[in-house]
Order: sequence, then structure tokens, then C-alpha cells
Amino acid sequence: MRSTASIMHLDLDAFFASVEQRDKPSLRGRPVIVGGTGPRGVVATASYEARVHGVRSAMRTAEARARCPHAAFLGGRFDAYREASRLVMERLRQESELIEPLSLDEAFVDLGAGADFDPGTVEDVVASIRADIADVTGGLTASVGVASSKLMAKIASEINKPDGVYVVRPGTEADVLGPMQATAIPGVGPATAERLRRVGIATVDDLRRPSEDELVRLLGQSSGRSLFRLARADDDRPVVASREAKSISVEDTFEQDISDRLQLETIIERMARSVSARLRKNGLSGRTVTLKMRHHDFETHTRSSTLPHPTDNARILATMARNLLAGEDISNGLRLIGVGVSGLADWVQDDLFADAEDDAESIEDEEPAEDVAARPARWYPGMDVHHSAHGDGWVWGSGLGRVTVRFETRWTPPGPVHTFRADDPDLGAGHSGTLQA
Repeated sequence: MRSTASIMHLDLDAFFASVEQRDKPSLRGRPVIVGGTGPRGVVATASYEARVHGVRSAMRTAEARARCPHAAFLGGRFDAYREASRLVMERLRQESELIEPLSLDEAFVDLGAGADFDPGTVEDVVASIRADIADVTGGLTASVGVASSKLMAKIASEINKPDGVYVVRPGTEADVLGPMQATAIPGVGPATAERLRRVGIATVDDLRRPSEDELVRLLGQSSGRSLFRLARADDDRPVVASREAKSISVEDTFEQDISDRLQLETIIERMARSVSARLRKNGLSGRTVTLKMRHHDFETHTRSSTLPHPTDNARILATMARNLLAGEDISNGLRLIGVGVSGLADWVQDDLFADAEDDAESIEDEEPAEDVAARPARWYPGMDVHHSAHGDGWVWGSGLGRVTVRFETRWTPPGPVHTFRADDPDLGAGHSGTLQA
């Protein structure tokens, strides 16, 4: 472990929900829940106003509705989240070249990577980073922990959440960690916690009583030895600058099981275009296409096919995924489907199939131009929309051939609500995360 508190863990507070509250003035200060909005949906993020009612990430949306029926339930706008994340990561890279993103909303930063690092200025550095993040993102807040190890930095970022900072002074790590529940240590989930509880271990201090061999007998070789070290705050893992993506995928859970093969193929084509766009945005291509299918009885199958060379071509990805669906019995319907690409590389084989010439051009033609209102396949709560007369807004709700829109953006006061026909030619998809003041 280091002799200085020089590893920072930054975690954006209730990230998805905070972005929604930022961009939707009428939701500021209100409970907001982001995730699947249908009966089979799962909560991705809940605002702190919703968390006081017991709503948590990974909870079923149906339970969240029962706990907090007055919340705004919104589908995700990942373009907006990715743009906010990009701004945050850019600011972190100004501070250090050793940045280890864990997800869109959190990262480790090695503050000590620079030769001019001064341990006595850590609080000032963190204050500057947090102020800059709030400025460039339009008010998003971050909780920060700083310590001599990644373990303690991540734990410290939870102590004064939300919008807080905690610095663990070198030499105090074991004292800070000891009174905490054993579940504070990453990797101690419900099953491990229950095993520990049965032998009288509840806190990290309790976890220090058994010998390493006893923990190995209780939890197995890997978990036992790891927990023995981590309970003593023994963690020498470095901040790793690059975390290469192993795969890129998109999936969707349907409100009703779908058995219509043509409808599923249409969904697969849309997903393939989305995966292709993400590959191109990241300068990647892939060889292995995987189709994930969850049947009506929750049985999940995956089918994969591998190309001789990597590609980012949407038509090729869609063709392979459709072929994988062709061999599956879907007569009882699918409740979830997903398309993914793995075997990633930073180059593309341009001409995999003779009949795929000019694919890039034809696929661009299939997508709507940015300055033309495009009617989406479905209107979901929270999505950005644009009306030729009323301007920019977001979907408040939809159904029975109607869509209700609140017209407001992050730079306006709470706006008016209007209802339109779902096929109104003046109403189209907006530009998530790209609206300008």
C-alpha cells in the first residue's frame, strides 16, 4: 500500500436520474426512477428523493411503483448519459494520465502519477475537480473518496454520499474499515454475508478474528484468501489506465412475449444498427456475433457465430443475428432478445461478402437525417422529442394512439404539457444529450 492518500474514486451521484433531473426542470426535487418502464422492467437508477421510499437499483419496476407511486418513471437516454460521462472523464484526464473508468459514472484516478503531486493539496485538488465537473455537466454532483488503495478509496466515496468527500489518512485504513459491515468489502454479496453471519461474523472487525485457513475452509481458496487481506485493508492493486471492452451489446425486455418472427427480425436489425454505431464510435470492430434469447419460461439461450475477419457493418451483423434466430423455436414467444459483438479489434475487414458492397452508404441512408423529425417505433417516457411548432420537450406518457409531451429543456423553466396523436407528422424524436442552450 502507498504511504500517501493519492488514489481517488469518483462516483457521480444517482447518475442517470440526475441527468434526467438536470434536463427536465419539472422533475428537479422530485423522485425519479430510470430503467425499464414495463411490468418486467428493472430499476437502473433512482434519485435520492426516490431512495428514501426504499427504491434501489436492480429492484423490479413493479415493486418500485408500489413503494413510490408518485415518482416519474423514465426510460434511459444513453446518448445523454454518455455525453455527460465523456465530459467528466475528460476533466479527470486533465488531472492524471492514469484514469481507470469502471462505468459511465465512476472511475479511479491516480493523483500521484504526476511528478509534482503534493499530498498536502489533495482536498484542494478534489474540490477543483468537483467544481469543474458541476460546471461542465450543468450541475451534476460527484462523491469522492481518496485513500492509499483502491479498496479504501471506493469505500471512502460512499461515506459522505451524496455530494461529499472523504479522505482516508494513511495509517488509519484499518480503523476506518473495522466498524463497517462485512458487506462493505467488494465481493461480499448476500450469499457470502449469510455464510459469515452463520459463524458470527457481521462486521469487518469480526472478519479479522478467523485465521486465513479458517476463511479458506469457510469460503473457498480464492474468496477466503482475498477477504483475509481486504479485511486488513491490504490492497496493492494499481490504477490501470485502460480497461478494454470485451464486448458491445444491446438487449431489450418486452412488455409482452413476442412470437412473430418478422417482428423479432425487425428488432434485431435495429439492435444491429445500434451495436454498429457504438463500434464505429469507439473505433472498434468484432468477429463474433451473439444472439441472446430469453423464452416465456425464463429459460435463456445464446447462439453465436464467428466471422473470419472483424467488421462493424450493421447489415452484416444483422444478417448473422437473423440467421442465429432462424434455428430457434420461438413458438411460445420471447420475453427478451439481445445482440452483441465480441472478439473486438481496432481494425475492420472492409469486404467480407461480395453482396455487401456500399453497405456503409446504404445504412446511412436508412437512418433519418438529424434535421428531419423522425417518428420512433415507440414513444417511451422520458425520451427527447421535437415538435415543429412547440420546440423541444420529452415524452410524459403515451398510449391509445396518443403521446403526451412536456415542452421544456434544461435551460428553460418547467414547461407546458400537450397531447398529440402518436402519428402526428409534426412530432418526432429529439436529439438526446445534444441540445444546446
